[in-house]
Amino acid sequence: MGRITELLDTAHRLSQENSWSFAGALLPHEAHELLQIAPGARLIDVRSHAELEFSGMIPDAVHVEWQSWPGWVLNPYFLVQIARAADPESLLFFICRSGERSHRAAAACSQAGRGSCYNVLEGFEGDLDKATGHRNETNGWKLRGLPWTQS
Repeated sequence: MGRITELLDTAHRLSQENSWSFAGALLPHEAHELLQIAPGARLIDVRSHAELEFSGMIPDAVHVEWQSWPGWVLNPYFLVQIARAADPESLLFFICRSGERSHRAAAACSQAGRGSCYNVLEGFEGDLDKATGHRNETNGWKLRGLPWTQS
């Protein structure tokens, strides 16, 4: 079994165990590894433009807002923008700040008939540390030392 198959099988099992409607879920380092080795895989960053400006961006990620700031209004063109941004056969890895919006985005794309949609658990900034009230302290893309830039 190859590494791509191994990572995707793990992601699929996690989705099945949790009864999620999308193909699977990956930890940030798993998504990053797959982006390096799986042809055509795309990272879809669903955070708002404001979040990208203030928190940083992931190089080569495709940005399609799930919700817009201010007001957190759902993007009515989300599915159309995804269709324009990525080949229908591509593996799509959705990421947001914490993994919640990307979960909904992956589910929406799957329900619209798109296959191979995966949520990136922990997100870009990770879970909220209840002791400090801060993100970027327990997990997430940034804390794991994966590539990102500050604008």
